[in-house]
Amino acid sequence: MTIMRLGRIASPDGVAFVTVDDGPTHTPDGAPNPDIRLREIQDHPFGTPTYTGRSWSLPEVRVLAPILAPKVICVGKNYADHAAEMGSEVPEDPVIFMKPSTAIVGPEAPIVLPRTSTEVHYEGELAVVIGQVAKSVPAERALSVVLGYTCANDVTARDHQRHDGQWTRGKSHDTFCPLGPWIETDLDPADLTVITRRDGEVVQDGHTAALIHTVPEIIAWVSEVMTLLPGDVILTGTPAGVGPIVDGQSVEVDIEGIGVLRNPVVRRS
Repeated sequence: MTIMRLGRIASPDGVAFVTVDDGPTHTPDGAPNPDIRLREIQDHPFGTPTYTGRSWSLPEVRVLAPILAPKVICVGKNYADHAAEMGSEVPEDPVIFMKPSTAIVGPEAPIVLPRTSTEVHYEGELAVVIGQVAKSVPAERALSVVLGYTCANDVTARDHQRHDGQWTRGKSHDTFCPLGPWIETDLDPADLTVITRRDGEVVQDGHTAALIHTVPEIIAWVSEVMTLLPGDVILTGTPAGVGPIVDGQSVEVDIEGIGVLRNPVVRRS
């Protein structure tokens, strides 16, 4: 595939998958760049895209989560510094858990704090988007099944996680899996900067080179457990610096070569 940037948008004509022109998506003052065109893909973004002929400028559309994943698989404790801050040993094998597809939201969509939780944390992460059916893929060819990469926030109700003794409820609330803004298809995941900002202040500053289990190793491990489908998303783990978010704040996950995923935080009424 030669396409570098894939997205999903809501336009006056409906929801569409698009390719996104290369170049800065925002002007220096933070406004959507009117020179960036988004070109509608017919059907789906997997394989070689064909186009409908319709296109829009970036200010004409609302950017959605770039994919609605059949399943979201997450890797826990995959940075040694994060395992240490959580008081955990570094795991010998990948520790995996799942989020439901209903947790997915896109850029600028609010992270909604549950009424039942008083301790919700951000976790900025690199997300891998699978491009083809994959089962028992060896690590040496694992990247061949990848469509591309995007930013993710593995939002977690930490008090639920501690109370339950397992992770499903604390990780699965609606809006707890922001993804976006785009899928970058031409990117080497081996050493990317992963930065999270809370209200503009840097709170996480990591590099994927520090992953305990690399992207190919994760894909090989997960695909040995379950068949991966086109559109499945794998969250690769978060670096140290996780912390709380409260009503009225905003969180940005900024990954080198991809862009910035920003979400406001609101309390459920």
